[in-house]
Amino acid sequence: KVPAFLGSSFAFIAGYAAIAPNGEAHLLPYACLGVACAGLLYLVVSALFKAFGPQRIMRFFPPVVTGPIVICIGLILASSAIANCETNWPIALVAIIIIVISNIWGRGMIRIIPILLGVVGSYLAAAIGGIVDFTPVVEAPWIGLPVLWDNTVFALFGPSFDAGLAITAIITIMPLAFATMIEHIGDISAIGSTCERNYIADPGLHRTLLGDGLATILASLFGAPANTTYGENTGVLALTRVFDPRVIRIAACCAIVLSFCPKFAAVIAAMPACVIGGVSLVLYGMISAVGVRNLIENQVDFQNNRNVLVAALVLVLSLGIAYSTAGAIVLELGGVTISLSGLAVGSLVGIVLNAILPGNDFEFDTSELEETAE
Repeated sequence: KVPAFLGSSFAFIAGYAAIAPNGEAHLLPYACLGVACAGLLYLVVSALFKAFGPQRIMRFFPPVVTGPIVICIGLILASSAIANCETNWPIALVAIIIIVISNIWGRGMIRIIPILLGVVGSYLAAAIGGIVDFTPVVEAPWIGLPVLWDNTVFALFGPSFDAGLAITAIITIMPLAFATMIEHIGDISAIGSTCERNYIADPGLHRTLLGDGLATILASLFGAPANTTYGENTGVLALTRVFDPRVIRIAACCAIVLSFCPKFAAVIAAMPACVIGGVSLVLYGMISAVGVRNLIENQVDFQNNRNVLVAALVLVLSLGIAYSTAGAIVLELGGVTISLSGLAVGSLVGIVLNAILPGNDFEFDTSELEETAE
């Protein structure tokens, strides 16, 4: 019923980086296990929304908690963007310039897809500059399966299964779902405002969250990234005025067909790090900016000491632990080593502290959220 497209969530990159800091292939399935459990959290929250209604549940996730969490996600990822840009700053700057020009001075569809234009433009510049190796593209077949067994969660369960690493991945990545769930709610409200239909009432947040969670679980089990609703989708709806969900289904079928083309995947894999870095520099900054906007639009009162305390602990714990020497808090429980990332600690402390401190007067108002989305 809802014309919303799901895509890979950048918010979860911090979780992947915490489990496989150098992109170790054998560790990524553990991260996918954590993402699958984050998808299960969607199902739990969906059931709570159904049982108690949005107002009661959202009291545990007010902007004073979710805003700083989103800010930290972008800031923690910033160092990896800089590292990628350092491989070739001129190409990275091409991506940044294209994104800025498209976003500020672009018209129509150009203004809707600045990130895609930045990727394509800087990729072409890198190819012209001779720094792209297209050998894997030439060697890749046109048709093949999109799933590799060794990259799936199912491949973990064997003699070499590391229970401690699995628990670490689950505890580290699951809290990230709170950020994407808030993003989901905002996007569904924005889509409803654009289409002039109340999707929060019909089909209901519990159903849209359920769909998002099931998609994340299914994707992660087979080695794909977490899903989230894309805000750019709202811009396309506003521009085209085409609200028929059948269009989304056709787009989904096109994406599925492309996934069976290894040559297309090889073109993506051949993308230089500097291209990714230039785009990520803007994208990760935008993630943090969204967190700031969340605080401003919801008029969080920072003259209230409880709000200052909650936000301060989320920020300091998330960033401080992430950039500490160890990069995590390591615990030994029953002979199992568990590492808690900064985001996991900051998120849990923020949620618990907000719940127990007096003065939690946040009320989730659907009508206000829809007006904000407009």
